[in-house]
Amino acid sequence: MSLHDAIKTYHDLLTDETAAESQAQLDSQLQSRGLYFGDRPLCTVLRPRFLMPGQYAYLRRATRPVLSAFETISMAAVTDAEFRAQFRLTEWEEKLVEIDPGYRTHTPLSRLDAFYMTDEGTMQFTEYNAEVPAASAYNDVLTKVFLGLPVMGQFLHHYVVRPLMTRHSVMHALLQAYKEWGGTERPHIAILDWREVPTYSEFELFIRFFEGQGYPCRIVDPRDVTYKDGRLMAGDFPINLIYKRVLITELIERGGLDHPVVKAVRDGNVCMVNPFRCKILYKKSSLAVLSDERNRQMFSAAEAKAIDEHVPWTRNVEERKTLYRDLPVDLVPFILKYQDRFVLKPHDDYGGRGIVLGWQTNTSGWEQAVADALETPFVVQERVPIPQEPYPSMVDDRLQIYDRLLDTAPFIFYGDYMDGCLTRLSNDPLLNVSAGGGSSVPTFVVEER
Repeated sequence: MSLHDAIKTYHDLLTDETAAESQAQLDSQLQSRGLYFGDRPLCTVLRPRFLMPGQYAYLRRATRPVLSAFETISMAAVTDAEFRAQFRLTEWEEKLVEIDPGYRTHTPLSRLDAFYMTDEGTMQFTEYNAEVPAASAYNDVLTKVFLGLPVMGQFLHHYVVRPLMTRHSVMHALLQAYKEWGGTERPHIAILDWREVPTYSEFELFIRFFEGQGYPCRIVDPRDVTYKDGRLMAGDFPINLIYKRVLITELIERGGLDHPVVKAVRDGNVCMVNPFRCKILYKKSSLAVLSDERNRQMFSAAEAKAIDEHVPWTRNVEERKTLYRDLPVDLVPFILKYQDRFVLKPHDDYGGRGIVLGWQTNTSGWEQAVADALETPFVVQERVPIPQEPYPSMVDDRLQIYDRLLDTAPFIFYGDYMDGCLTRLSNDPLLNVSAGGGSSVPTFVVEER
């Protein structure tokens, strides 16, 4: 049986009565569990993402050598300033990456964003969210919600369904970094971000989980911390382990390099995950560093093969000669001429902001975007195919099933392996919930009984 058979079976079970009952339960659960991004429900469809066991195994195999390649360039960037220049760090970022976090990996918690063409068996990684990967707790709780829907009860008669939970892996990554850092007492965990962020409800889900496992935890706004006599405090709450969800750029822009958190980390008096060095791989230039022929000799045969197969051609936008499919090109004239093949991305932003799709832009708009990209750090990346799948939703109390674009975003732990994945749906090629559209759905591995 194929993935298409599993999807068809699920959709066939959505009779008018079952669909209405399932939608009512989904709405109720989203509300009661706080599954909202700001004021928008995280999920607006009635089917989770399905993967067959072989497809999930392929994801795990494909991901690992790519992660190894990221580790290779990140470690090299710390020790080699000339090589690090390819990542185009700012002056203050250069200062921060000098701070030793007290543990080895630069990305204990991260997420790759990819497009997986399941029918063709191909996958392309287009971004690496190496700084503050969101949605793990949301995904876990959405998984529980879908397992309880009436339609899922019927589907379980036909298929074995394996959920892909990840909050426990987040906790273990935090604790391993803390132990390697030198922590011996039971940590007090601070989830660090601004109180007004739209993901605040996810922090509350993490608090319940961490405290349920016996770890004291608070959500802490960076404006509310003090650092005195070697102790980082949030009111009367001592902090020795930070689960950093605040963006480093925002932290420094608002608090400067003398912010209490920066001082505490620099002094080795608090363990912060992810560390400041995650900024190296967070830059979209990291994809350019991977795929640039100038760096080919850095990688093992397995890493180079994985880059060729799974990383789209990406370059920092600059006046230079380079190779495209082994042919020499003059970069800027080339991307101007073949704009339908490319996308421009600011090398340090998130949420789909600033992205320009060549195939959706007129000639003058593209020329201006390229000119702007030469002034402010951008990368240019080759267009990749975006998969579609049918998803059901209730519209005006009627069930409608139509194709949505979808991505595949594996959660990554220790910079080494994937465990579970986020799936986002949209009618827009940007496929980003924080950009104002789309829907998140949990992912299940399914197998016919």
